[in-house]
Amino acid sequence: MTLALLDCPTGLAGNMLLAALLDLGLPPEVIAAPLAALGLEGRYRLRIEERRSAGLRGLHLAVEALEPQPHHRPWGALRGQLQAAPLEPALQQRVLEVFGLLAEAEAAVHGHAAEAVEFHEVGAIDALVDIVGVCAGLLHLGVEQLVCGVPPAGHGRVVTAHGALPLPAPAVLEIARSRGLPLASSEGFPAGELTTPTGMALAACWADRFGPSPAALPLRVGVGLGSRELDRANLLRLTLARPLGEAGAEGAIEGGSEWGEVREALLQQQAQIDDATAEDLAYLAEALRRDGALEVFSQPVAMKKGRTGTLMTALMPPELGPRLRRVWWRHGTTLGVREQRQDRWILPRQSETLATRLGPVRIKWATLPDGRRRAKAEHADLVELAGRLGRSIEEVRDEVRRALAADGGAP
Repeated sequence: MTLALLDCPTGLAGNMLLAALLDLGLPPEVIAAPLAALGLEGRYRLRIEERRSAGLRGLHLAVEALEPQPHHRPWGALRGQLQAAPLEPALQQRVLEVFGLLAEAEAAVHGHAAEAVEFHEVGAIDALVDIVGVCAGLLHLGVEQLVCGVPPAGHGRVVTAHGALPLPAPAVLEIARSRGLPLASSEGFPAGELTTPTGMALAACWADRFGPSPAALPLRVGVGLGSRELDRANLLRLTLARPLGEAGAEGAIEGGSEWGEVREALLQQQAQIDDATAEDLAYLAEALRRDGALEVFSQPVAMKKGRTGTLMTALMPPELGPRLRRVWWRHGTTLGVREQRQDRWILPRQSETLATRLGPVRIKWATLPDGRRRAKAEHADLVELAGRLGRSIEEVRDEVRRALAADGGAP
């Protein structure tokens, strides 16, 4: 698994994230190609410099518009431009998700429908470059999981197209509220904006969870610098890492067996529910998964007074216990949740992207105790290709099998 750890002690901004990706070695053409597909070629310039902040090196990135920008950009027009562009489906989906979240936040704070939102700061060309570039970069690096530190949002006020606004910026606060995301204290920082709406939206759409980083083996680190001078290093760090317990990671033998399996500590949360509809239970399960649960499943149970109910179970890393309890309270009807520590044994696994005649498909490889490897295609990729090409899932699966055989059947 490609794990990304985002450390943001002085906040989040789109240009800082993009700079960190370039510092990781992201080829600039990965950013330029989708922007050209959007008709932006020759309309902007990336100014990339290696700088130092409080003695620490990193890359600073600024986007320079090469032509006058519109005063505002309606969300409906921008969405149509993004939907019509010949972008890779995964990239198009991610970019639309980020801009859609920004539109919903702006609509909420200004009190009108999302369709009526007119982007100002985030509708300019620099936001398009930041959002498209960051999404393209994370997809290019094959990031499957991203854990984000809790960012400080800033305090004081900021001057925008709407005039002077309080900090945290209203859209930042609304994104955090709507997604149930934490913000760190800005105490001790000079007055000013630390986390921008664009940076918050990118993190909200990409991060699997917010909080401390899990135990992992760091592989590569990219540093993006902010523009403001602070009383400390103004930077964020994006680390590509391998989770402990995955094949090849230091420490993988610890907690393992002589057959190569790895023991993983989990927390189990359970509740018996008899006063929720099937639709409500489905939404609760999806909310638990979205906020970091590794597995969510349910089964029918007989409860008191002969009532039929549902036993819902969620498995998660132990540190996510408090966060997931809040999901039960927010989206469920239960008045209590049981918790139990458990261990599970997992086979060492790794992921790769397989090129097939129909398109790329992510493959998960598991290493068996006898050394053989077993491949499983990501179902979401099979569904996406089948729907886009008008094929059955079985046809796509057969094509994956042929590509695996041609590739020698091994990663």
